[in-house]
Amino acid sequence: MAYEHASAPANIFERRESRVRSYCRSFPAVFKSARGSELIAEDGTRYIDFLSGCSTLNYGHNHPELKQALLDYIGADGVAHGLDMHTRAKARFLNTFERLILKPRSMDHRVLFPGPTGANAVEAALKTARKVTGRTNVIAFTNGFHGMTLGALAATGNSGKRGGAGVPLTGVTHEAFDGYFGEDTDTADQLDRRLSDPSSGLDKPAAIIVETVQGEGGLNVASDAWLRKIEKIARKHGALFIIDDIQAGIGRTGGFFSFEKAGVTPDIITMAKSLSGLGLPFALTLIRPQHDLWKPGEHNGTFRGNNHAFVTATKALELFWADDAFEKETARKAARLRAGLEKIAASASFAGRLKGKGMMSGIEMESGDVAAEICTECFQNGLIIETSGSMDEVVKVLAPLTITDAELDAGLKILADAVRAVSARRQKSAA
Repeated sequence: MAYEHASAPANIFERRESRVRSYCRSFPAVFKSARGSELIAEDGTRYIDFLSGCSTLNYGHNHPELKQALLDYIGADGVAHGLDMHTRAKARFLNTFERLILKPRSMDHRVLFPGPTGANAVEAALKTARKVTGRTNVIAFTNGFHGMTLGALAATGNSGKRGGAGVPLTGVTHEAFDGYFGEDTDTADQLDRRLSDPSSGLDKPAAIIVETVQGEGGLNVASDAWLRKIEKIARKHGALFIIDDIQAGIGRTGGFFSFEKAGVTPDIITMAKSLSGLGLPFALTLIRPQHDLWKPGEHNGTFRGNNHAFVTATKALELFWADDAFEKETARKAARLRAGLEKIAASASFAGRLKGKGMMSGIEMESGDVAAEICTECFQNGLIIETSGSMDEVVKVLAPLTITDAELDAGLKILADAVRAVSARRQKSAA
């Protein structure tokens, strides 16, 4: 039977898959194919994708040139799995990454291949900082999300995620993110005050880890000035400065790195999600050379040599990052998105301020219930979109950066119609 004609057996997911599954509960369809900014279900329904694998598909589904590069490599019997052995695919990726990303930004970071996921990259970053400094405490921030393995989960704020650990999550102190107490409170100054006071009870940290835009935490944006202060605080107190760029990076909020315009130089950068370009598992931990103190094999992972991902990542760098055209086009689309969201936010009393930055933007609703109802309405009308925030109160747009204007406008129209429908139902219910 041809693969494209094979349908999913009835109830196989309910019967056999773990109850831990989540996204499929919000989007109850069986998807058979995907192209560009669309997902197509078995019944033929086409959905505009404003989720993009939580920013894993910045270049859209099955980009034809990335797909062809992988097909050519597989057809030539290219190495698929190689641990951390030298391969032609890895050499091409490293050369291209150095030429197009690191050198133009005057960066000299070493590339650590930690394993295929963002959590792997974060674990490697935390271990590196502790190894370099000899300290154990790490400072993370309120509403931060860094992964689901124990070290990364300890740095994550969400109580629902933390509750699944089954053991105490230690070694991390959570401090207030930028704007957590409102615009009149400088949380960077608060952190410096606590670290400078020997009686504050705050242990000197090995590292300070931060997202420039908190993807799962509600699209909270760290200002450039605040990020510069946090970097200075890390230097002042002997800690490494880590930026988790897993969701906000690779063009989602601006340049290849989300922090490029902030004027900071992180000691460590974690990357994953859209790094492979095609949705293949691939992560990096970038480390400044003076902090690369690892002994051979002291940190490793069986799938740190995903050569298929090296191939598609290299092609993505060549296609999208050889000049600034893609970055400029993404900025133009981001302005179009923000303008559309502003109109939607003004259309209903329960819709509040815009959140986020660039193509990582959304609307804060008055409650998680409202946001969930809007997303359900969207799905019923052909749009996949999710929520984020401490109460799931933010309707978040993570459309592919390659989305056309027509597709972006069509998705925004579905979202606008959903907001109007939910508003009308609530007004009728309140009458």
